[in-house]
Amino acid sequence: MINYKSYLIFLFGSLAVSIGLQMLLPFPWGLVAALAIFIIFPLFLRNRALKRMGSMGSDAGMGGGGFFGQGQGVKYICLACNNRFKGGMCPRCGSKMKRADF
Repeated sequence: MINYKSYLIFLFGSLAVSIGLQMLLPFPWGLVAALAIFIIFPLFLRNRALKRMGSMGSDAGMGGGGFFGQGQGVKYICLACNNRFKGGMCPRCGSKMKRADF
């Protein structure tokens, strides 16, 4: 995840840069530049953190990751016969009692 200390450094850095731009540029352009910085910096931090965790590949279809792993979905274990399966009902015994296996 994002380190709290580095997040504060980026936050105050972006604040300093935006105040400096507001002093250098005339009114509407300085405000637009400051708002753009406050929108772009958190997106940059988020993308950097996601790349560091390994859940963003170079291509949209490759190297997905996601919440439950590498895009393989949720598998279940039947509570009656201990069979591992995908779907709503156990293919071995037909039981609907199951628990999630991540």
